[in-house]
Amino acid sequence: MIAKIRSLGITGIRGYEVEVECSLSAGLPSFDVVGLPDAAVKEARDRVRAAIKNCGGRFPVSRVTVNLAPADLKKSGTVYDVPILLGILAAAGEIAAPPSSAAFIGELSLSGEMREVRGALSMAVAAGRAGVKELFLPAGNAAEACYAGTVAVYPVRHVSELLDHLAGRVRIEPAAAPVMERVHSAGPDFADVKGQENVKRALEVAAAGGHNILMVGPPGSGKSMLSKCLPGILPAMSRAETLESTEIHSVAGLTEAKNPILFARPFRSPHHTISPVAMTGGTSSPRPGEISLAHNGVLFLDELPEFHADVLETLRQPLEDGEVTITRAAGSVTYPAKFMLVAAMNPCKCGWYGHPSGRCTCSENAVRRYLSRISGPLLNRIDMFIEVPALDYDEIARRPDAETSESVRERVERARRVQRARYEKDGVDCNAHIGPRLIGEYCALDEASQALMRAAFDRLGLTARSYDRILRVARTIADLDGAESIAAKHVAEAIQYRTYDFGVN
Repeated sequence: MIAKIRSLGITGIRGYEVEVECSLSAGLPSFDVVGLPDAAVKEARDRVRAAIKNCGGRFPVSRVTVNLAPADLKKSGTVYDVPILLGILAAAGEIAAPPSSAAFIGELSLSGEMREVRGALSMAVAAGRAGVKELFLPAGNAAEACYAGTVAVYPVRHVSELLDHLAGRVRIEPAAAPVMERVHSAGPDFADVKGQENVKRALEVAAAGGHNILMVGPPGSGKSMLSKCLPGILPAMSRAETLESTEIHSVAGLTEAKNPILFARPFRSPHHTISPVAMTGGTSSPRPGEISLAHNGVLFLDELPEFHADVLETLRQPLEDGEVTITRAAGSVTYPAKFMLVAAMNPCKCGWYGHPSGRCTCSENAVRRYLSRISGPLLNRIDMFIEVPALDYDEIARRPDAETSESVRERVERARRVQRARYEKDGVDCNAHIGPRLIGEYCALDEASQALMRAAFDRLGLTARSYDRILRVARTIADLDGAESIAAKHVAEAIQYRTYDFGVN
């Protein structure tokens, strides 16, 4: 007899339907799982056998064959334990076949308890796409899956509860649909930062347009604190952004029952010893890396020149395309990676180059070698460079009376609303992501602005990519100013953010 149970799987961050086919036949007792299973899926044999026996059921003494269709896609993880158990019991006639409108996912303990799995939100979204009406999954994943809003979610704590529900003895109530809140990131407030008004302005422009920014300054000037203030002025995520970011974190195993969804924009700050695989994602079974975990949020790289060159070069393609494709022996997956790159660095190895005190001990050659650790192509993909000077005594001693993050965020959100309305038909949410066609349409310059750009292009030796990035930043400055078109003053401020001398423009 053959039993078919609907289940779900994950490829990248996208869920897809899996049909679990269980067949019992004559022959020597055996238990085979086919359909490109990995080691974790194959080990389901022992978990399922023990769970059936420890729940008072009878494991069939026959040849058991389980097929996971489609058989040409790699299956990984422990998500198929529950559908395999149900398929075996249904094929053996121990239970009635579950309804075809229901799908089942979950890991089993040896005693029959259902344990959480990764990617519950992605699989719940896929279940709705596949026409599934009821999704049974571990209770710890129920809150996360409910945010999909496309399928009735039934939380199960023990497989015996599931069997009682399917037999009509005890009903499991579906989980209540949660309310999705708009939450701003918590962190330091701009009002707590002393001085650095020019840097705060640059961060406001970067936040308003989603631009990449690099801060250069001596130790203790406030680069790290200013960067940690940035999430507090970013607009709250939309529903689509929230779901997409949560799917990535869920696949990476970073969600839990107490925190089932990512409300605030992510802020990732990896250490400079990170490997290329950890940055982009990978391992033998591909998982999202730091650049994907920062999707819709901020990737902060402190002490930028201290990162390995191969790690920094992996950022070039994601910064352009907003996604990263990982190819391994197990397959090829594409993860979204649309993030704001915020980086900080010292002007030299000792950190004090150009300081009025003259305490820098680095030679000119040493300074050039230090700055050359960041390649020209990577610098070309950064929209804004801002110098963060050391504070003098009066600035440090003065009580902070600066503007709060909340008031800055209001201006940022107003500018983002203008951008979303402008690019609504083009599927773009901010100025940093507009392409050449939209630049030509919305970043036209008058004669005075063109003269300014021509002079900057010749004097700074700009590239075509730098030219486009200046126009995007100028468009953002105009949006913050409430202007319909870009004026010369907007272009002048945008050019100012490209004038730090790295030797590459």
